[in-house]
Amino acid sequence: MWIALNDVWLRVRAVWRSLAFKFVVLLSIFLAVPLVLYERFRAVDEEKNLLLVRTIQDEGRLIAAGIEPLLENFQAGSANVVRSTLAKLAGGRGNAKVLFRPKNAADPGSFFYIAAAPPASAEYLNQEMDEMVRTGILGMLLDTCEGDRPLYTRYKNPAGTEEILTSITPVNLENGCWAVITSNAKEDFVNSSYARPYWRTGEVRFAAAIYLLMAVVVIVLFASVWRSIRRFETLAREIRTDRSTDASFAADIRIPELVGVAEEFDRLVNALYLSAKTIRQAAEENAHALKTPLAVISQSLEPLKRAVGPQEARARRSLELIERSVNRLDALVSAARRMDEAAAEVIDAAFRKVNFSTLLYEALAAYAETLRGRGLTLMQRIEPRVSVWGGEEMLETVVENIFENALSFSPNGASVTVTLRRTGRYAEFSIEDEGPGVDPVNLGRIFERYYSERSGDSEGEESHFGIGLWIVRRNVEAMGGTVSAAIRDTGGLRLTVILRVAA
Repeated sequence: MWIALNDVWLRVRAVWRSLAFKFVVLLSIFLAVPLVLYERFRAVDEEKNLLLVRTIQDEGRLIAAGIEPLLENFQAGSANVVRSTLAKLAGGRGNAKVLFRPKNAADPGSFFYIAAAPPASAEYLNQEMDEMVRTGILGMLLDTCEGDRPLYTRYKNPAGTEEILTSITPVNLENGCWAVITSNAKEDFVNSSYARPYWRTGEVRFAAAIYLLMAVVVIVLFASVWRSIRRFETLAREIRTDRSTDASFAADIRIPELVGVAEEFDRLVNALYLSAKTIRQAAEENAHALKTPLAVISQSLEPLKRAVGPQEARARRSLELIERSVNRLDALVSAARRMDEAAAEVIDAAFRKVNFSTLLYEALAAYAETLRGRGLTLMQRIEPRVSVWGGEEMLETVVENIFENALSFSPNGASVTVTLRRTGRYAEFSIEDEGPGVDPVNLGRIFERYYSERSGDSEGEESHFGIGLWIVRRNVEAMGGTVSAAIRDTGGLRLTVILRVAA
């Protein structure tokens, strides 16, 4: 349970630290914040507009209260007085009109224009009356005689411009129903969303432009970093897999702040190549320097062996021990050279697409004579055309070391099974033998350097020094794969290598 929870926590932490996750979170914020702020600001704007309309409506009530004494004593010649008074009270702010419906009118919908500010012709007022009938505003006038009603209705006046009817204030007197109508041109609301949708107001468009610019800059920044990382990855793979390339991190970088990082990568790559070259050179020089005196000692033993008679048992035993030690030293020198060369190969290996099936067939064919001499049976289960990404020489070394390890532990007459199959994006290569296997306690150690399950003194064979499987692990991991060992149910050992398939 604890292991599972820890596994989940590691995955969550890896996702949280990823650049892609942070980009998705940032993009979500960029999408969510404008929506939230827009709704909040729109609500504030509605409150501001409501306050504006109420102010205009209050002005309509004040106008109605100011002319009410004139309406109570209205006579045929009072229209001019009402008109002049209405113009003074309106003060040029919007439009104000006075309508009248006689108390005993045969048609309850019969309203008549009495005055308008600013003044308008009779023809204009009649056309406006027709527009009010068409838009249903006249029906609202009938209701206003029963009570005040705040309005917000758009309509087009006879001049073709849009007006906003803001209030109709009723004045019920003995002679009939009077209605004071206030309206404003749409331009009077130029600083509010009544003149246009809120999202089309100047401040919203300005804020949206700034926000969009900021979002574009941030997205471009993330995209530049992302592209630079991807180019780093591609270039690193090219440098790792192709020793002949002259690619450079610094030459490919597009972000000035990352130039220093790219230059350090180039220095690191050059240092690794130089290290590999130095290791190879040192391995050759050391092997040559050590093998020369060993060869001299080995040649000098021959006359001594002839000079010592059979009766001198102790002397002959000493010579045999010296000869065996020289052979062992020679094998150790060769093993050390192999390890150095393997380390250098890992540092600057040249990777490419390798047909693993063909390579495996060819490598196993070289052991045909050995298999016949020991009566061993080779069972091959190799799928055709399985290609992997790696170094051909490194793969050959892996196959040879694992196969020779299986042969060395297999008794005469036994069988060795070699399997290669493709499983999804990976190639699985395994070799099974019928040898004594490995103590389960030591199963995890067989890939360690200098560890060997063999007992007794070696005869100078390199594989007995415990470096063969160590080289296998080094090569496989350098190619991005894994190697593991398992004890077979029927006895023996199974070594399995997993490598990525090359498309």
